[in-house]
Amino acid sequence: MRLSPRQHHYLQALGIDVYKIRNTEHTGPGRQGTDLKSVPASTPAAGVIEQDNAVSAGGIAPQTENGDVAGWEELQRKVAECRLCGLYEGRTQTVFGVGDVNADWMLIGEAPGAEEDRRGEPFVGRAGKLLDAMLQAVGFAREQVFIANILKCRPPKNRDPRPEEVVACSNYLEQQINTVKPKIILALGRVAAQNLLKTETPIGKMRGKRYHYGDPPVPVVVTYHPAYLLRSPREKKKSWQDLRMAMTIYKEQT
Repeated sequence: MRLSPRQHHYLQALGIDVYKIRNTEHTGPGRQGTDLKSVPASTPAAGVIEQDNAVSAGGIAPQTENGDVAGWEELQRKVAECRLCGLYEGRTQTVFGVGDVNADWMLIGEAPGAEEDRRGEPFVGRAGKLLDAMLQAVGFAREQVFIANILKCRPPKNRDPRPEEVVACSNYLEQQINTVKPKIILALGRVAAQNLLKTETPIGKMRGKRYHYGDPPVPVVVTYHPAYLLRSPREKKKSWQDLRMAMTIYKEQT
């Protein structure tokens, strides 16, 4: 299979050498997944994911699988009006999440930054563009996953979330996960991974392992935050390994 210029661009953004895919089969859209057994380690997974029930930056979905549109909109309202911790005093707006409420993949980051606080959307700017490239490298567009953060409000000067702030937001994130019902969660960065999985293990030791969240358990894969990859581009290849692992686990769920 010959890669398009766009696919080359996405993998170059990840710092990945591109080779030809041999004996691979395009498995088609969406929840059918991609057969990675025949894909060499340094090539992207083939496959185009069919868009389904995409949502705007506000996260309002046309429908959810259980039809609970009102419940999703009520959760948005509660987040927008939340004053459970002191972060509400300095925010421009809350950042609920973005993407497909019926997505198979859910990505969870740390907290909004300055641009996210201004726009009300997670992972924008340079880090957001890199995240988009990471998703495209495995066949997904931003609109086909659901992206959220541990915190819905920006901490001052982008400091790490405090324990009481994480607790205040935890119910919102839990409700999002329970509504989306993802087949896999990708934890982006140390703060997200440690808070989601309730551990103090360094992220370097968390990578390459399969974790679970909730009941019924959802597989969790840990990788570096895109902002960290911008500062440490040599680590991009490790994130590509994490994405390949996530795709393998995802294939098992479909």
